[in-house]
Amino acid sequence: MIILAKSNRPAAARDALVLLDDISQLRNLDLERADRQYLTEQLQTDPALAVCDLSGRLVLAHLVTKGDPSQQLEKARRAGDVMAARLSASKRTEAQLISLQGNAAVTLALAEGATLGCYAFRKYKSDEKGAPTLQKLSIVAKEVSADQVDELEDLCEAVCTARDLVNEPVSFLNAKQLASEIRTLSRNAGFKVEVLGKDRIQALGMGGLIAVNKGSLDEPTFSILEWKPKNAVNKKPVLLVGKGVVYDTGGLSLKPTPNSMDQMKCDMAGAAAVACAIAMVAKRELPLHVIGLIPATDNRPGGNAYAPGDVIRMHSGLTVEVMNTDAEGRMILADALSYGEQYKPELVMTLATLTGAAMRAIGTYGTAIMGTASDAEFKKLEDAGSATYERVARLPFWEEYGEEILSDVADIKNLGSDLGGAQTAGKFLARFTTHPYIHLDIAGPAFLTKKDSYRTKGGTGVGVRLLYQFLKQRANG
Repeated sequence: MIILAKSNRPAAARDALVLLDDISQLRNLDLERADRQYLTEQLQTDPALAVCDLSGRLVLAHLVTKGDPSQQLEKARRAGDVMAARLSASKRTEAQLISLQGNAAVTLALAEGATLGCYAFRKYKSDEKGAPTLQKLSIVAKEVSADQVDELEDLCEAVCTARDLVNEPVSFLNAKQLASEIRTLSRNAGFKVEVLGKDRIQALGMGGLIAVNKGSLDEPTFSILEWKPKNAVNKKPVLLVGKGVVYDTGGLSLKPTPNSMDQMKCDMAGAAAVACAIAMVAKRELPLHVIGLIPATDNRPGGNAYAPGDVIRMHSGLTVEVMNTDAEGRMILADALSYGEQYKPELVMTLATLTGAAMRAIGTYGTAIMGTASDAEFKKLEDAGSATYERVARLPFWEEYGEEILSDVADIKNLGSDLGGAQTAGKFLARFTTHPYIHLDIAGPAFLTKKDSYRTKGGTGVGVRLLYQFLKQRANG
């Protein structure tokens, strides 16, 4: 990841990423007339990026065009990613970002795109071939404060940590190791964490988590994260629940391997997002009481694995008929939601790579959301999605979806029909909380099979920026 730093003046000999909103601002750069004209002609053709090589010194410029502010920010992020890739291709290790315009958000967006675009999961690589080389970016911008730069660096680090967790194979990141990584986050960020082991989970009657874990050799964990500052603006906490299935074979309802099981190390992306978002909230000391719950296990067909037809008594006391063991995420989230009732939260949010139906509905471009919370709460989340470009699409949550999960032999079943699968999964979860509720199905954007600008191939860290923006807005009233 790139280290970001605030700088007061540009260095004439250093590679530069230039941000402007009027081509005439190029006159403020120390350039020869011919070089300035060369950049001008490029920007007139394509404002996204212009490149000039000044005897080995690279100057890369992005022209901010008029339009939707969220699109301006996203174009800047994407330009930052392209610029960083160009510098890494030239084996550069340092550069400066020179802003000639006055919009701090756009400046930070370009730095964000450059930083996140330089992410690479290299832990298991034996050489540096193809690794990004850009390591430091100095930001020369009057409109940006040093604290804003520090906040952005913290946020990019949180996203990259979430990406690392998602990209880790289950051979390293089992449920216990995930809990250990959360402990490390808590020490570095300053929030509290308690990890419950299998005995406590059984004693609490978390039948869903125990059932999913029955086919595994590794024990489950249940992590409770809390950030509660003395100056919290909310009397009741915001409760975040993240799905922590560290690997999902589908259980006895076995998944096909190609394009399915081979990517299932990403099935704990919701847990990674929740943990890293809370770490970010704590590190930035937001005046907001936030609690996170992360049930974690793998889902395998071995041992005494739970089976279709089983009836499971959940933590809430409700009974669930298992129709498909690959609908395991909702089983462990349901126990966490029920456990979270004791906190009497003002808002409950679940993040999960839950259904292929959500991905089929909106692709990898955004997160499907639904629930029982007020329209005002959904609007706040949509605004946060626009600001970060981690966009959300609200799906209907009609009562009829809930009728599809009624069971003949138990209270409910863990699968509806083959239609509206994202909503029937959401209805299942909603049965386990009595508080205002928003479900975020991140199955589409959590893991990409190819790079999409600064959203790199593999784990994207989706949800961290979205949740932090949402919680920050909430903390600021």
